Amino acid sequence: MRTKGLASAIGLMTVLLAVGAVGATLAAGWSFDDAVQAFVVSNTLIGVSFGLCGVLIAWHRPGSALGWMYAAGGLCQTLSALAAPLQEVLGDAGVPTWLLRLDGAVFQWAWPVNITLVPLSLLLLPDGRLASRRWRPVAATIAATCPLFVLEVGLDPGQPSGSPSPYGTLGARTYESLSWLWTVSEARWVLSVLVGIACLVVRYRAGPEVVRRQLFWLVAAAAVIGIAVTPWALVAGTPLAVLFTIPLLPAAVAAAVLRHQLLDIRLVVARGVTYALLSGLVLAMYAALVFVLTDVASALVVALLALPLRTRLQAAVDRLLYGDRGDPLRVASRVGRSLGISLQATLEEIRTTLRLPYVGVSGDGQGLAAGGTLEGPSVSLPLDGGELLVGLRRGETRLAPADERILRLLSGPLSTAVHATVLLEELQRSRERLVSTREHERRRLRRELHDGLGPLLTGVALSADTAANLAGGGPEDAVQQRLSEVRTGARSALAEVRRIVDDLGSPALDEQGLVAALRIRAGQLQRRADGQPLHTTLEAAELPALPPAVEQAVYRIATEALTNVVRHSRADSVVVRLGHDGAELHCEVLDNGASTEDWRPGVGIVGMQERVTELGGACEVGPGPGGGHVRVRVPTALA
Repeated sequence: MRTKGLASAIGLMTVLLAVGAVGATLAAGWSFDDAVQAFVVSNTLIGVSFGLCGVLIAWHRPGSALGWMYAAGGLCQTLSALAAPLQEVLGDAGVPTWLLRLDGAVFQWAWPVNITLVPLSLLLLPDGRLASRRWRPVAATIAATCPLFVLEVGLDPGQPSGSPSPYGTLGARTYESLSWLWTVSEARWVLSVLVGIACLVVRYRAGPEVVRRQLFWLVAAAAVIGIAVTPWALVAGTPLAVLFTIPLLPAAVAAAVLRHQLLDIRLVVARGVTYALLSGLVLAMYAALVFVLTDVASALVVALLALPLRTRLQAAVDRLLYGDRGDPLRVASRVGRSLGISLQATLEEIRTTLRLPYVGVSGDGQGLAAGGTLEGPSVSLPLDGGELLVGLRRGETRLAPADERILRLLSGPLSTAVHATVLLEELQRSRERLVSTREHERRRLRRELHDGLGPLLTGVALSADTAANLAGGGPEDAVQQRLSEVRTGARSALAEVRRIVDDLGSPALDEQGLVAALRIRAGQLQRRADGQPLHTTLEAAELPALPPAVEQAVYRIATEALTNVVRHSRADSVVVRLGHDGAELHCEVLDNGASTEDWRPGVGIVGMQERVTELGGACEVGPGPGGGHVRVRVPTALA
């Protein structure tokens, strides 16, 4: 409440000073031209516009330094507007000289405060904060040198000329001896403005869409002022009406801070920039032709070239703001090239080509791909087998006809891409189901072999042993030999069954889980193939219940990676890490066997990649200066 009260007080004082300036001008008997010559009109316009816009910003955004800076500067400039005619009124009233001096000092020292703050305000646009910490030294330098311009104007003994009392505190000779300092002051002001503009360019290029739209308000105001000033600057003097465009600058800042989404400011900028450039080109062309041709011939040439120039300039500005929507063939060509990459790339190409904030596609009730960020209203366009969602630009309430024509032209290729994406996802889900079913079948077969055939063959072996012990008739050696063969065959069959069972899956994996199975396997691999010791460790976080297909795939990949370390690496330690982020199981096998040679994919590495691909995951293998690595990510929510 205190900040709003202060803002209201500053706004009220600014209005009262402006009213006082008008009243003092009338009381002094000045004409309108006299008020213009004494800077009453310009100071009042600039002061009131900056002051009231600053008060609005300070009221709604009290934490923004922009509002308070504009409010204070506008108040000072309006004070100068009052001081000029008040000098005449006080002089006619016969007031003491010191009061005239005080009033003159107010006039001369107050208005430069607002002007010298303009470059600093450019660094704070549009949110009242610096773009980053790197701009702090720049802002500090500009702020510290702000008094230079105030001193240059305030100490000038010749301003305004013809005054009955000296306004400055320095004599003319002393002031002229400091001309080098005033040159530095003027150079500092120009350089500060250029730095502020550079800061705005950096903000525009690096900022989000919201910041860009805020800065477009400033560009629009500059374009309108440029349209008003350019013709007269090239011909002869600037009329008074041009002064009325100056308040557009603080008004644009207030709109950028408070109501940047009010309308499609890009359209205003497009038209403004076009006509500003066209006006400048036409006047420059006319001035050049006058030296060569007569006035009539010059006007005729300019008239013939104006329309083509306007068309080309409008097309260039529209392309900058709205992309290539005016050239459907170009858009179709660029989008067509991206169709072969992915649906995501296609949507991103459409978004950047048409300068749209968001483009997304959904199919079968679920989002398939999107580009950009949806921050405002949107419209949907039907596709064959899906829907296209388009985010509107700030200030737009509906999709522009030119944009809609382009998007409907692209609906055919987009529908094909959506259909292909849906089929691809269905194929991936089918592969995942196939892998899961296959793994369940492997485990079922293993149980049947283990629980059925295994005990049967064990019984055969036991029966053969019993027969050998009880055999009574016939050649004993022959009976023993035959029974020994039965026993040997049964044991061989049992060993073969065990081998098949182990190939179908690790018993420890089924009975104790992935972590325990890998720990057992890591404990078995404590030496390399050349006999050197190998320190194998397992680091595992707490894992949720995993699908059998995921456990089997990760177990096979990890054991294959460990086997490769044992056979081919010169490492003396290897670690296996397991983790889960809620959606994917992560597995890493890292050894310290440094290598600079690329790995040639063999059967083992190809098998790892195939297992991961079947489950929709990702696999990364390769050497490095610190050792070899195998990194795997597998989704744990299989369809």
